[in-house]
Amino acid sequence: MIDIGSVGIWWSTAYDRAPFSVEAEALAAIDEQGWGAVWLPEHVGREIMSHSALALSAMRRAPVVPGVANIWARDATAMMNGARTLTEAHPNRFALGVGVGHRNVAKSRGGATDESPVVSVERYLADMAAAPYAAAKPETEPARILAALGPKMLRIAATHTAGAHSYTVPVEHTAFARDVLGAGPVLAVEQKVVLSSDADAARTTARKFLPVALPNYRNNLLRFGFEIDDLADGGTDDVVDRLVAWGDPDAVRTRVREHLAAGADHVCLQILPLDRQLPMRAFRELADALIADPV
Repeated sequence: MIDIGSVGIWWSTAYDRAPFSVEAEALAAIDEQGWGAVWLPEHVGREIMSHSALALSAMRRAPVVPGVANIWARDATAMMNGARTLTEAHPNRFALGVGVGHRNVAKSRGGATDESPVVSVERYLADMAAAPYAAAKPETEPARILAALGPKMLRIAATHTAGAHSYTVPVEHTAFARDVLGAGPVLAVEQKVVLSSDADAARTTARKFLPVALPNYRNNLLRFGFEIDDLADGGTDDVVDRLVAWGDPDAVRTRVREHLAAGADHVCLQILPLDRQLPMRAFRELADALIADPV
């Protein structure tokens, strides 16, 4: 597994509104700030493998990890060979985050089946491992990190990949995930952040980005003491406060430390924008708090 450090940036889909020329400047700044990795999402914005290539070229040092590339968006050979291409071109700077995504979203795009996501993922990972490749090979095969929340998917991550990537989880889930994964596999946790000490403004912004209505996240949160009514209308204040680190950089630093103490190897911060602009000031302030003075 490549070195991704203990803290990284999770690139919000909200940032896709900026032209890539602006994004490239932002990525170069993040690279200089010393973040451990940049995680790129896949939804209905930039295509993840080409976006990864662009991001790698915009930076000189930081690794890039899709968070995550959807298995229904490309077949296993295309996925694996795309990862091999990027790994060969950018040694020690690319790992492949991969996942099954949301069934309803995948079906709306012509993908997904009615079989168990666990069955789909196991078969897809096996097909990736068997994918033929005739081009110049990377020195090592690209590491794969599996999007995983529940115990079955976490066990697949532990036995078939380099580790797990969790999304929209409380600290309690991080402890649970580490227990299921065991001591070896990587656990990379996405953490949403609003850099504002105004409680109303921070929670209002947070609710715009909390996907608690989606079945994958809703069902996972119900395992950790939340009730179904707690998740209505973007979530109660308690839901927001447990899923989103808001406040000043010290408050974010505290949450990162909690995840690391619970068993995370890496925490990637999704800084939710208070406006439609890339949060460049927040990147810098958090880098000063989390990187210049390590967590």
